[in-house]
Amino acid sequence: MFTLHRFHGGLHLDAHKEDSSLAPLATAPVPPRLIFPLQQRGGQNAQSVVQVGDHVRKGQVIARGDGPMNPPIHASSSGIVSAIEPRPLPHPSGLTDLAIVIDTDGEDLAPAPEERPDYGQLAPEELRRVIFEAGIVGLGGAAFSTAVKTDPGHRPIDTLILNGAECEPYITCDDSLLRNFPREVLEGARILMRVLGVERCLLGIEDDMPEAIRALRETREAGDYSNIDIVTVPALYPSGGEKQLIRILTGREVPTRGIPADAGVICQNVGTAAAVYQAVGRGEPLIERIVTVTGKGIKNPGNWLTRIGTPIADLVRYSGGYSGVAERLILGGPMMGISLPSDALPLVKAANCVLVTGRGETTGPKQALPCIRCGACAEACPINLLPQQLYWYSRADNLQRAEEYQLADCIECGCCDYVCPSHIPLVQYFRAAKSELVAKQRERTKADHARERFEARQARKEREKQERAEAAQRKKTALAKPDTSEIQDAIARAKARKRPPESAPTTDAAPDESPPAQEPAEN
Repeated sequence: MFTLHRFHGGLHLDAHKEDSSLAPLATAPVPPRLIFPLQQRGGQNAQSVVQVGDHVRKGQVIARGDGPMNPPIHASSSGIVSAIEPRPLPHPSGLTDLAIVIDTDGEDLAPAPEERPDYGQLAPEELRRVIFEAGIVGLGGAAFSTAVKTDPGHRPIDTLILNGAECEPYITCDDSLLRNFPREVLEGARILMRVLGVERCLLGIEDDMPEAIRALRETREAGDYSNIDIVTVPALYPSGGEKQLIRILTGREVPTRGIPADAGVICQNVGTAAAVYQAVGRGEPLIERIVTVTGKGIKNPGNWLTRIGTPIADLVRYSGGYSGVAERLILGGPMMGISLPSDALPLVKAANCVLVTGRGETTGPKQALPCIRCGACAEACPINLLPQQLYWYSRADNLQRAEEYQLADCIECGCCDYVCPSHIPLVQYFRAAKSELVAKQRERTKADHARERFEARQARKEREKQERAEAAQRKKTALAKPDTSEIQDAIARAKARKRPPESAPTTDAAPDESPPAQEPAEN
């Protein structure tokens, strides 16, 4: 019997999952136009490696970033690069940034497949390289580079956790993935275990996904997956949060300001595991994913296997279009999703759901009232924080005190917002405060760097000044106390140059000498 643990707080929410989960998984057609924003996670931009007018094939790299945190971007179908221009980002701000626009040619041409070696023969470093080159990031929403996440460095890891606890209402893309592609998920788990060098994998899945649970267990029994445990967890929001799922399955706590690797665990989304298998086992980069399209504002809710870069408007059209009560467009779920100003925005790798709500289906912004100090937010917080105190300090711009109350640990799940009777947008305050903290930290880092450069420059100038002073002192000493031996040597050399050369020896007799007498010859 597997022992489950409990995390603090959490909410039982109306799931609304049957709206999309009852329909079979469908494959979305390739749209006439694909859009690929170059801005990726953390505001980092990839650089285009194609030009306007280039013909690209499906799976071809069209942009690369700097460093392991910025994996490459691939064309999700063949066509002509029609523009590289500023386009609105899928963000509530509506800000623009550079994007590559491809007009698809309808042929969906791809390069000839390469022969793939058995991944069981590849070293972990080589597997990470393949994962990076395939452009794989976390598909649970964070879009963190998978190659980086699977390299914990010096931290000892003993457990891999696959996150199939799809806790947010309306979203069923992971449920659809597990029902339709259980083998791909389990094979991806085996690859990730080899990369991490661990022998234990826990796949957490909520107990309200019976068909997915059955498909996983049948596949596990039919294959060699004995070291992968399928564990059902209670359907409680936000049990799909990384830290919450780790707590449920292992009882371990991720330390404040720490990461799961600090607790000996690496956590990956089930969609990420399937993408890893596609890349390592089949040589296919991350160019498509399952996206839930749902809500009362959609005529035919369902799940679609969709190409990355597809405009939301096209995906809505494939789902029958908007219903007569469509009111609000959300990318993601109702708790952690973001409201979008337009459906012309493209689907990026992290997009798991397009939610179009009808009138009264979800609560929109309401007039905030004064805090009544009821404490409901603290009871619901899954991180066991004190949202009321964080609210006061964030509102007063007292960021130091907010930091002391572990503002950085807030996962922005929205539980405090949901239960607040005064309708205070607590998460908005926390996001703003965290952004300001990050900005101030960057300023401190820049200031520290500038100070270090200034101090290094001052030290160099002092050193050069000291060296010049020492050289001058040596010269002064030399002039005051000349080396007599050197002077004498110089005088001797000068005299030698002035001395006349000596006469060369000769065999002729001197003029005043008489020649020797000759002896008379004998007769």
